[in-house]
Amino acid sequence: MIKFSQSKILLLGLGLMLASCQSNQVNFTEADIQIIPKPVELTLNQGGFEINENTQFIIEDESQKAALEVLINKLKTAAGFTPEIVNEAPSKNYVQFVTDANLKPEAYELDADSKGIIIKSKGAAGFLYGIETLRQLLPTTIENTSLVANQDWIVPNVSIKDEPRFQYRGLMLDLSRHFFDSDYIKQTIDRLAMHKMNVLHLHLVDDQGWRIEIKKYPKLTEVGAWRVDQEDKFWHNRDKNLHGVKGTYGGFLTQEELKDIVAYAASKNIEVIPEIEMPAHVSSAIASYPELACFNQEIGVPSGGLWPITDIYCAGKDSTFEFLENVLDEVMTIFPSKYIHIGGDEATKTNWKICPHCQKRVKEEGLKDVDELQSYFVKRMEKYINSKGKQLIGWDEIIEGGLAPEATVMSWRGNKPGIEAAKQGHDVIMTPTSHCYFDYYQGPQEYEPTAFTAYTPLSKVYEFDPVADEMTPEEAKHVLGGQANLWAEYLPTTDQSEYMIFPRLAAMSEALWSTKESRNWEDFSRRMEMMFERYKDLDINYAKSAYTLRPAYSFDSINQAVNLSLKNEFPNPDIRYVLGTADLNESAQKYTDTFQIKETTILKASLFKDEKPVGITYVDTIKFHKAIGKKVTYNTQYSNAYKGTGATTLDNALRGSQNFHDGQWQGWLTDMEVVINLENENEISNVAVGTLESQKAGIYFPVAVEVSISNDGKVFEKIGETTRPYAQASKVSKKDFAVNFPEQSARFVKVRAKALEKNPRGGGVWLFVDEILVN
Repeated sequence: MIKFSQSKILLLGLGLMLASCQSNQVNFTEADIQIIPKPVELTLNQGGFEINENTQFIIEDESQKAALEVLINKLKTAAGFTPEIVNEAPSKNYVQFVTDANLKPEAYELDADSKGIIIKSKGAAGFLYGIETLRQLLPTTIENTSLVANQDWIVPNVSIKDEPRFQYRGLMLDLSRHFFDSDYIKQTIDRLAMHKMNVLHLHLVDDQGWRIEIKKYPKLTEVGAWRVDQEDKFWHNRDKNLHGVKGTYGGFLTQEELKDIVAYAASKNIEVIPEIEMPAHVSSAIASYPELACFNQEIGVPSGGLWPITDIYCAGKDSTFEFLENVLDEVMTIFPSKYIHIGGDEATKTNWKICPHCQKRVKEEGLKDVDELQSYFVKRMEKYINSKGKQLIGWDEIIEGGLAPEATVMSWRGNKPGIEAAKQGHDVIMTPTSHCYFDYYQGPQEYEPTAFTAYTPLSKVYEFDPVADEMTPEEAKHVLGGQANLWAEYLPTTDQSEYMIFPRLAAMSEALWSTKESRNWEDFSRRMEMMFERYKDLDINYAKSAYTLRPAYSFDSINQAVNLSLKNEFPNPDIRYVLGTADLNESAQKYTDTFQIKETTILKASLFKDEKPVGITYVDTIKFHKAIGKKVTYNTQYSNAYKGTGATTLDNALRGSQNFHDGQWQGWLTDMEVVINLENENEISNVAVGTLESQKAGIYFPVAVEVSISNDGKVFEKIGETTRPYAQASKVSKKDFAVNFPEQSARFVKVRAKALEKNPRGGGVWLFVDEILVN
């Protein structure tokens, strides 16, 4: 909850008009300062400074105007006046830029008192970040896209000294899986600058689309930029496209558009790094020019998921390298960036093993295997890139077979590859899937748009530290920073892209800018309230997933009860609940601590604000049944990879979510067969098996569930069965497979769930079960 000093409530809530001479009488509290990322040093002083129509902005030369542009435009729109920009400071009522050569390149100092504001910096970057901080010191209504009435634009009197912890603070946008145009990219650049991020990594090439104009090879965009429109189908259930079939879905950026983007980004202190994938993730290029592949195979541009990735560039043909060098020549005329990213990941080298050109290369170069052939490929490309005054970045697979001499490694498969690269003296950019993949779910899957089946909530991103604990100080020096990655398989629109970026970008920005010692989740959560208001005024489609309730259940075997706690990501939320059929309103029970449920009950709970439920209402039915807490014998053992809560999983009343990593699911790579000992003879007429399906993850509903009963545990009689044939499905879903039968007396219940015999997509077939309900 945002808390203001009484004086600020008057200013913001009542619109009390204060003259400039009175602004020094306004007092702010530390709670009023809600800057993200958190500055290194901030001292709050008495009073404030009011920006009004008479305030002058003082610059030393014309080059400094660019840093002022964002705030000048905000004031013009929201405040209704355009401050004058001059070269000499008056005695009061000014915002002044002062160059200080002793500061670091991106550092700035901001001093505000009742006479004016002075921002010091070594150059353009620091001035820009000083202005972004000043923007956050103003009321959130500065972000409005229309005139704000009765608002005083008062800045607290503060003294700030600030600089980034890491030099590389990036976001990767995947333009291949779904294409986003230059307007959206520029909009994203604005928002990166707002969060003091300084790198935009553009993933311009992948199997599903080639997104950059290359004039020497026009088919790359005539053919490779377009695929057959199968957007009505799930990404991983799309049909294979044949060579020569004209695609209609896609697009590309011209060289002029990209140059314009690069120039725009530079004005915001953002370096745009292009990624031109090699040797894999290049089906779009091979569809355009089949001779780039080992066997000149003619393929179509894929419309969806592709695995394994076997259609890759031939490493044995010199013409492949000639093509790539020509492509990079044009790329490097567009992007003045220090780095060129070459991908290098997920190359399945099946064709290289049998290709006569590749095997000839292996023999002539004295290479051991195809892993060393990939290393040869990367090193050869690095030598060319270095000859043009650039440096190579690749995903951490470029380590395999030997790392190129001056390559920078982008470590995505955890910290281990980055640590290894740093040990070898290579620079590293950390971007582990655990904290940095923004295509993962950020809230409970049941309430979120389709995403990759993993979980990276806001709080997890905030925990990110690019320097691994096990690194030595010398190794840590090689960590340039970190990067968030937004892969776009499930993001066909800019609205969905925004939803996945925000607010996680705010957490990433603080993880990369602020000192490790200053970071505090509770403090950050408080400051995020103000950032949410800014997002709202900026019309950003940000996710509110951090507010969504995440109930936690555990089973008390002694009391035969379910312990239930209610929380969301933020500390001290106002959560209220009701049990049963009562309405969830202002009279609902306020949640304070874990409570117990001992019988079948409907739970309704929500976050409350201003005495009203807000956001998504959580509804669940906790079902007690005759098998609760009884002994389960496993005739087929579950996998150690997915063992739920162990032997109590299947009869503890705890249900799994759509996230199969939540600890409530047991998994089998075989049929499941268990026997439940009810201890005494019971009259039963229904047995239900709770299952999960996530076909992308190889998890399938059973094709049949059989129930047998016994009174001695030895001789069983089959009393019922339900079947369900395999059906292709795109979404993750849960289903209780119920077997109904005339009432029977039984002490032992045997349940067998039959798994799908063969995975239609290849690989194993997982069967997941969370509960067996006996009634």
